[in-house]
Amino acid sequence: MKFDSIPITLTRCAKTYRGTRVVEPVDLSIGASETLVLLGPSGCGKTTTLRLIAGLETPDAGGRVAFGDDDVTALPIERRKVGMVFQNYALFPNLTVRGNIGYGLKIQKVAADAARQRVNELLAMMRLEAHADKPIDQLSGGQRQRVALARALAPRPRVLLLDEPLTALDARLRDALRGEMNTLLRELGVTTVYVTHDQAEAMELGDRVVVMSAGRIEQIGTPREIYYRPASRAVAQFVGTLNRIAGQWQDGMLHTTGGAVPATAARTAGASELYFRPEDAALTEPATAHLRGMIEQATFLGERTRLTIGGAAPDALIVDVAGRIELARGTPVGLSIAPDALIALA
Repeated sequence: MKFDSIPITLTRCAKTYRGTRVVEPVDLSIGASETLVLLGPSGCGKTTTLRLIAGLETPDAGGRVAFGDDDVTALPIERRKVGMVFQNYALFPNLTVRGNIGYGLKIQKVAADAARQRVNELLAMMRLEAHADKPIDQLSGGQRQRVALARALAPRPRVLLLDEPLTALDARLRDALRGEMNTLLRELGVTTVYVTHDQAEAMELGDRVVVMSAGRIEQIGTPREIYYRPASRAVAQFVGTLNRIAGQWQDGMLHTTGGAVPATAARTAGASELYFRPEDAALTEPATAHLRGMIEQATFLGERTRLTIGGAAPDALIVDVAGRIELARGTPVGLSIAPDALIALA
């Protein structure tokens, strides 16, 4: 099942409720067949932005939503041909799995044979054939999630909208379904907007990620760009763990409490502090290391061990090393950080 994908354009789309601006004017272009993830903490405006695309909300005066060349700003959701999956799935308890998937086709008055073929195709795609005639209350959380997605896809929507669809699942199932959904969206080629506060979902599913904060777009980029080249502290601190090194510049080095790190490019940019990710520091001999400190805590996490290191910088540093490495509290360690792994933020 392939979809006729279309681009989406938001122009100066803001939203105000009872005098309070919850989304500042947004300009956003979403490519045909792209999966765009809206990422941010609760209350940042990501779900409201999704609802503006869906037609569940109308933008403030001057805002415009376009699907391809069609201005849909004034169209309600039922006329926009969007498929939507909510956090609680909103399935019909009085219908079977087959009945839920085919509901939209029935509303559209699709011919019975064509509807049956479409439903069977989706049952196979979602691996739900054995559950086709079961009531919803006999399904697991993961199965319900797949039913909701199949129901949204059945009418062949122009746009697929997903509002935190995996949040209600346990961590193990969420990880498994995230991978399945990633594969499915790539195969279908439907233009998709996905809302989440989960960084792992954003990194795995998004062709591009929009990081939002306080109703504003902080940055738009690929997952790698967002992670390795954050545009602001808000982005850097929300996406992943970040370490801060503060000190004074001398001879092209940033000198801090436990040593000095080289960062010519960052110094040229006028950065007063430098940052790095936990996986970008390597343990080395203290005598030859950029920074020297002492292990305050070591937490075994299976595939990695997370070290908290004091004394190397004004703030304790978090460093990830291979899980088999065992280091006791109080052990002196050295840290070396590649200059291109250091992040300068204004």
